[in-house]
Amino acid sequence: MKKFLVLGILFVLPLVAYLFFASGVHNFAKLPVLHTSVGTLSEFESLTSEAIEFENKISVLGFLGTAIAEKEGNAFNLNQKVYTKNKGFRDFQFVMVVPYGTKEQAQVLLDKLAVITDVSGWKFLFGTPEQVKALFDSLNTPYYLDSKLATDYVFIIDKQANLRGREENIEKKEKKVYGYDTSSVADLNNVMVDDVKVILAEYRLALKKYKADRAENK
Repeated sequence: MKKFLVLGILFVLPLVAYLFFASGVHNFAKLPVLHTSVGTLSEFESLTSEAIEFENKISVLGFLGTAIAEKEGNAFNLNQKVYTKNKGFRDFQFVMVVPYGTKEQAQVLLDKLAVITDVSGWKFLFGTPEQVKALFDSLNTPYYLDSKLATDYVFIIDKQANLRGREENIEKKEKKVYGYDTSSVADLNNVMVDDVKVILAEYRLALKKYKADRAENK
């Protein structure tokens, strides 16, 4: 009996633990679309002169403002908690939109991040204050840019340029989530990490289905 008990513990407990922790990811089959038709990036100039767009990419969109150094801690939080864990996903990019005149600051931040990890997925875009504000306003969120055109919040944009997040859940006392506070490690760990997992899994499943359908039709 003792042997069976020990074997039962060894096999059953890991399964129970897996189910318990898996339930920690919120129960959206897909990450809800909160707003469609977010503004385009075509009017912005990239740090590397490459064309950066939302289409066909899963993007984390941020606004670091005119004083990028003041948001350095936010960028490192985001890099450590979200970027480094998912940088292997080919269509995943971090898009930081900032005003003209901040290229040197942007490069300094990238150089610091590069000491830790490959920063090829970090994209900096530059525009006029009006362009930055217009893009931010197109998200249609309750947040705002400060006087330096910055916010602590970042946003998940899908491959169709839609804003993704969480719907309000009254029963669970959960508020609607439009964006994620990069000044809060807890918010990144407890909310954004899960949501990024969900949307990446959604597109992985869609890609597998597409490949399976093509194989069947050959």
